[in-house]
Amino acid sequence: MRIFQTLSTRVKQFTPEKIRQPVPAAPLPFLVGIMTRSRHPGPGRRSDSQSTTSAGGTTRASAPRQDRADETSGPRRSGSKGNRPPPARGVLLYGLHPVAAAWTNPDRRIHRVLATESGRAALEASFAAARAKGLQRPEASIVDRTELDRMLPAGAVHQGIVIDTSPLPELGIEDLCNEVATEPSAVIVALDQVTDPHNVGAILRSAAAFGARAVVVTERHAPETTGVLAKSASGALEAVPLVRVTNLARALTDLQQNGFWAVGLAESGESTLAKLDLTGKTVLVMGAEGSGLRRLTMDRCDTIARLPTGGPVGSLNVSNAAAVALYEVARLRE
Repeated sequence: MRIFQTLSTRVKQFTPEKIRQPVPAAPLPFLVGIMTRSRHPGPGRRSDSQSTTSAGGTTRASAPRQDRADETSGPRRSGSKGNRPPPARGVLLYGLHPVAAAWTNPDRRIHRVLATESGRAALEASFAAARAKGLQRPEASIVDRTELDRMLPAGAVHQGIVIDTSPLPELGIEDLCNEVATEPSAVIVALDQVTDPHNVGAILRSAAAFGARAVVVTERHAPETTGVLAKSASGALEAVPLVRVTNLARALTDLQQNGFWAVGLAESGESTLAKLDLTGKTVLVMGAEGSGLRRLTMDRCDTIARLPTGGPVGSLNVSNAAAVALYEVARLRE
């Protein structure tokens, strides 16, 4: 009995309050400096998210630290950090020839011009020509070359000038047929699923050089009318309509009903292009590299011809083949 009384007395002496009293721990020495710097950023510095207390006692986080470029005051040159040009509204065209052609094209609506000092100076003649035509054009904003680099695809050769434009008005097959109704020797190029914008742009350039009236492409499996295509066309996009059709075979039928002779180009052609009578309305039909003309497209052509190629390669890039074919048509009409 005496043992139990002694144990009871000792248990009462160690109450929970006395057993687990919290003992404040001193911070580790190497953390003291870090904690002090975090609480007191010092002059000219502050943490990314400081807390402030409102009059009602509510704690709220202040705005994150702004970029240094945003904290500077005073006028900025267009395109400097913190004042970058807004996103494009339409199609970005670049390079001296594409921009010069678009600038003097009454059908081209231009929203914005970004240029280096040298780029603007190089196009002064085009600016003057547009003013002489009474065209309303925006003033050029002078920017750094690096700003133009950031706006465009990697490797784009902008030559110090970029314009933000609306697409040109679309032209349909019926519109095209009406435009050439009184031209007895009109030439058109039709492309069967040629997808590379550089090839289509180069074909537009050859079409403009040899007097073709339009280039017809499929709605699907054809490149968009971008700055890449326009740059390859070197201004020809403003001179030669790029006509998009849903069904190329049906478009060929429409052209044939309006007096065109459809000549497909393929290595399997029975005769060379030079042996054909190409003095009337002609549409040269060309396919993509590798696959060539589709069967339905070939069936809609009036004849299939070939270029007299030979040697170890035996074939040409589609844009080169188009240039040779257009030259041959022009030569036969001399």
